[in-house]
Amino acid sequence: MWRSVGAMRARTCVGLDGVFRGSQAIDAGLVTRSQLRCSGVQRLFHDVYVAAGAEVTHQLRCQGAALVLPENGVITGRSAATVLGVPLAWPDDPVQVVAPPTTRIARRRGFDVRRTAIEPCDWRPWLAGRLASLPRMALDLLLDRPLPDAVADLDVVVRAGLVDLAAVQMMVAARHDKGIVAARRAAQLADPRAESRPESKVRVWLALAGLEPEPQYWIEDSTGRIARTDLAFPARKVAVEYDGGWRDGQLWALNHDRARLNRVQAAGWEVVFVTAPLLRDPDRMVRTVRAALARRR
Repeated sequence: MWRSVGAMRARTCVGLDGVFRGSQAIDAGLVTRSQLRCSGVQRLFHDVYVAAGAEVTHQLRCQGAALVLPENGVITGRSAATVLGVPLAWPDDPVQVVAPPTTRIARRRGFDVRRTAIEPCDWRPWLAGRLASLPRMALDLLLDRPLPDAVADLDVVVRAGLVDLAAVQMMVAARHDKGIVAARRAAQLADPRAESRPESKVRVWLALAGLEPEPQYWIEDSTGRIARTDLAFPARKVAVEYDGGWRDGQLWALNHDRARLNRVQAAGWEVVFVTAPLLRDPDRMVRTVRAALARRR
């Protein structure tokens, strides 16, 4: 884990590779307390450091968390998904952890700890700690979270192939955790056809309002397919598009491609663009979509 003492002495401040605990480095004689306060290192958590030039990602924070969590603390939820290559957590987001109710965990800034029963099947060894199993990760994406956020995250991990939606639905149907009723609702609302978390949230808010849009719908005219829209009400010819969406890395979403938008409108469709501010006001967003549907009766 550490560079040789000779290599360390050749450096201006600290020559420790990767994430390390300051107390262990001090005990090993590899660094002094004053060196931990120099510009050559940056602190991730209390007693957890990394070289100053390292890019601090959420995965790196999880590595640091694994060094200081108690043995039965498990990194889970959005943090576990991010470690597994599905980036649901931002670099500065708290590391999500579950631990048994009897486990003592010192309060640390940068951790989001939830107490719950942990079974042996809920985790696997990872670096110096424990990482949630895929079913446990999916469960913690759903429990005690706002419904649109839970559905959006589940959509992403199902689309990425980390978990099977039917398996998740069966799992939550058989469990009795606190908050499981909302988790079951989230699992039923999930749809891996969604291509972005904002799109998923728009769909959930509309569904909660009694509207049932169809995700990823191809709009056609007499010449064939014109555009694929985030959400659609085909019977009313109303499309709902999250403003900012891209398609497979191509800038041909309707909010960017005016020629394509003109063809969609010429085919008799009305397009409602949902911006980030509008999504933050779901009541107004739903009213906007309802108004468009009313105009198409």
